[in-house]
Amino acid sequence: MITASNITLSYGKRVLFKDVNIKFTPGNCYGLIGANGAGKSTFLKILSGEISPDKGEVTIGAQERLAVLRQDQFAFDEEIVFNTVIRGHERLYKVMVEREAIYAKADFSEEDGIRSAELEVEFAEMNGYEAESEAAVLLNGLGIPEELRHKKMKELEGGDKVRVLLAQALFGSPDVLLLDEPTNNLDLKSISWLEDFLFRFPNTVIVVSHDRHFLNQVCTHTADIDFGRIQVYVGNYDFWYHASQLTLRQRQNENRKVAEKAAELKEFIQRFSSNASKAKQATSRKKLLDKLTLEEMPVSTRKYPHVMFKAERPCGDIILEISGLTKEIDGIKVLDNFDLVVRKKDKIAFVGGNSLARTTLFRILAGELEPDSGSFRWGVTISTSYFPKENGAYFENDLNLIEWLGQYSPPTEGETFARGFLGRMLFSGDEAVKKTSVLSGGERVRCMLSRMMLSGANALILDEPTNHLDLESITALNDGLIAYPEVVLFASHDHEFVSTVANRIIEITPGGMIDRVMQFDEYLESEDVAKERDGLYHGHAELTL
Repeated sequence: MITASNITLSYGKRVLFKDVNIKFTPGNCYGLIGANGAGKSTFLKILSGEISPDKGEVTIGAQERLAVLRQDQFAFDEEIVFNTVIRGHERLYKVMVEREAIYAKADFSEEDGIRSAELEVEFAEMNGYEAESEAAVLLNGLGIPEELRHKKMKELEGGDKVRVLLAQALFGSPDVLLLDEPTNNLDLKSISWLEDFLFRFPNTVIVVSHDRHFLNQVCTHTADIDFGRIQVYVGNYDFWYHASQLTLRQRQNENRKVAEKAAELKEFIQRFSSNASKAKQATSRKKLLDKLTLEEMPVSTRKYPHVMFKAERPCGDIILEISGLTKEIDGIKVLDNFDLVVRKKDKIAFVGGNSLARTTLFRILAGELEPDSGSFRWGVTISTSYFPKENGAYFENDLNLIEWLGQYSPPTEGETFARGFLGRMLFSGDEAVKKTSVLSGGERVRCMLSRMMLSGANALILDEPTNHLDLESITALNDGLIAYPEVVLFASHDHEFVSTVANRIIEITPGGMIDRVMQFDEYLESEDVAKERDGLYHGHAELTL
C-alpha cells in the first residue's frame, strides 16, 4: 500500500497539487489520468521519491518494495539484458553478485562458508532460485528474443531497451508498481501479454497511459487529476468518462434550474415590490432569492476540442479503385501489385507491421507520390482531405494561427470566423495569434484537423492522427470520425480508436493483403484471419498497429 498525505506542489504561481490525500491499496490497478500538463508524470515522481513536494509526505508499508518503469534508456548500457531485468529487485541482485563472487573463490574460507549460508537463506526468501526463469518469462512475453538476452543493453535498439526496462519494473512482484506509458513501443501481442500480467498482478499498480483500451482492460480504479486535486473513481476509463460527464451535466442542470428560479423571483420582486397588496409576497420571495446560490464550478484543466467533419456532398457510387499499384522506396518494394476497391460508408483501418507501406499508399492517393506502376481512380463525386504522419511542411512559415487557418477558410470569412473556429479547437485569446513555428506536436495536429474540417471533403485519409494528442483530443477525434457519415481511410496505433471507428480492416503483409469487413476486435479473434496471416507472413513480424 502507498499513501500520499497533504501533497502540495507549485511551480512559481502555478499550483499543480494542493493538499492531495490519496491511498492506493493492494490488489487494485489505478489509472492516473488528466489533461496534458496536469501533473500525471510529476505525481508518479513524487510517489517514487524522485521529486520532493513542497508539503506533505508519501509512505509505503513496512518492508514493501516499490518498482518504477525507468525512462532513462542509457542507465544500464554496460549491463547485459538478463542482469538488467534482475536489477529490478536491487537487493536480490546484490545478494546474487556477492554469492557468485564467494563461490568463484579458489580458497573458500570458513568465514566464506558462514557468509554463503546467510546469503543462501536470504536468496531463497527472495525467490532467487526462480529469478532467471522469471526474467526469461518476462522477456519472452515482451517480445525480447533469446539471442538478445545476453547482449549488453547498448547493443539493443531503443524500442527493445524500453521493453527490457519494463521487464525490470515487473520483475520480482514488487509491492507497488509505478508505470508511465508502459505500452510505448509494444506491439499488440506484447500489449495483450502485459494486460494479462497486470490483470493477475496481486499488488498495487499505478499507471499513466494514453491508451484507452489498455486502461479499460487493466484498471480497477481511475484517479483523475483535475482542479489541483485527485478524485478516485471505482471503475476503468470508460466508467470514469461516463460518470464524470454525467456528474458535470447534473451540476450544470442544477445551476440552470437555480438561475431560472432566481430570474423568476427577481421578475416578481421588480413587478410587485411597490404594490401594497403584493409587498408581503415580494418580501417573502426576496428571502427565497437570498438563499439561492449557484454552485461554483471551477475551471477544469481538461478541455475537449470540437471535432466535427461535414461533407459538402455525399459520395457517389464510385469511391476509389486501385489496380496493380507498385512502389519501391530506397530499393525496397513496399507496395507490390496492390488492388483495392473502396465502397460507400467504408471506414477502413490499415494495420500490420509495415507502416512504410501504409504511409506510401496514403501519399500516392493524396497525390504526393507517383507509383512506379499501376493506377488508381477517385470517383467524380469524391473530394479528399489528407492528414500526413509528418506535417512539418505545413508550418514552414512565419504566419500566426489566424493567418494560417485563413489559407483554408472560405474566402468570404475573416478574422472573426478564424478566431471562433480556433477557439473551438482550444486556441483562444492570445493563443490564436501564436506563430506556427512555436507550436507543439499536439497543437500542430489540432491545426491539421481544423484544416480537414474546413475542406468539406467526403473522403478522409488519416495517417496516425492520434500521435501527439492527449486523451481528451483523441476522444474528440474518435467521436468525430464515428459520427462522420462518409469514407475514411486511416492508420492508428490506438486500439480503441481503430476498434470503434473502423468497419473494415486491411492488413498489408509481406506476402499479400488480408481484407475483411468486420470490427477490429472481431478481426483479432478470427481463426480464419489467423490462418491466412500465418500463410502470408512466413515468419515475418507479428501483427501490430
